[in-house]
Amino acid sequence: MSSTRHLARRKRLSAIFAALCALATASCVALLVGLLGAILYMGLGSLNWNFLTHIESRKPELAGIAAGLVGSLWLIALTGVIAVPVGVAAAVYLEEYAPNTRWRRWVQLNIANLAGVPSIVYGILGLGLFVRWMAMGKSVMAGALTMSLVVLPIVILAAQEALRSVPSTLRQASYALGATRWQTVWHQVLPAALPGIMTGVILAISRALGEAAPLVAVGAALFVQVPRTPGEEFTALPLLVYSWSDRPQPEYHALAAAAIVVLLAVLILMNAGAVYVRYRSGKKIKW
Repeated sequence: MSSTRHLARRKRLSAIFAALCALATASCVALLVGLLGAILYMGLGSLNWNFLTHIESRKPELAGIAAGLVGSLWLIALTGVIAVPVGVAAAVYLEEYAPNTRWRRWVQLNIANLAGVPSIVYGILGLGLFVRWMAMGKSVMAGALTMSLVVLPIVILAAQEALRSVPSTLRQASYALGATRWQTVWHQVLPAALPGIMTGVILAISRALGEAAPLVAVGAALFVQVPRTPGEEFTALPLLVYSWSDRPQPEYHALAAAAIVVLLAVLILMNAGAVYVRYRSGKKIKW
């Protein structure tokens, strides 16, 4: 009889816990939908061709996001080109080649710690290293290198987890057929780990696209022309959003909401491309 009551009590607690989890999920979804609805309501009225083709102005009716949009695209493209190959290569070395020594464990610990460092610290590092010491100035390349430092630990950790998820039997089968370690990693392990690696890339690029603090630290300006080369000065969409939302005029608040809509659209398009690549690569894997 006591066991029956105990089982009934556990079922009630389980049902209560499931209800609380569902309530928390519904609350988060409702809050997100409310925020998106408010942003769309405020910003859709300001979305037009002039808004997309004009640069920042002290007059809200003339202000636009052309320089910030192109600057963000430059930053994301260069950050992906720099951080993704370096991060994946570092993960491959640590997981497939480096022996399990004290040095490897020390490097692993520092990578995990760097993933939690505030982004403004990387901005200060970028200011001292890329802007001043390497004399890159307040250029797109200096901002991209700084952003690469921000997202590099995320890419490394995600790629390592993806490589660990590949069964060891796949490596053993490749070695049994006479393949070298490099051939095994390049032709077997990396294709099998690509969906997990793409997940980390999505997270890293999403963070880089929304960061503003490192760009402020490296000296990104607001009133600049559209950057045409990586060596020119730049601005970015998060900086415009921050600047406009801090101004007292309600017209700038509507512009900030419109810039957020554009930023979300760019983020969704980029993530959709990465998800498609992950889906296609996942379909080719057969364990």
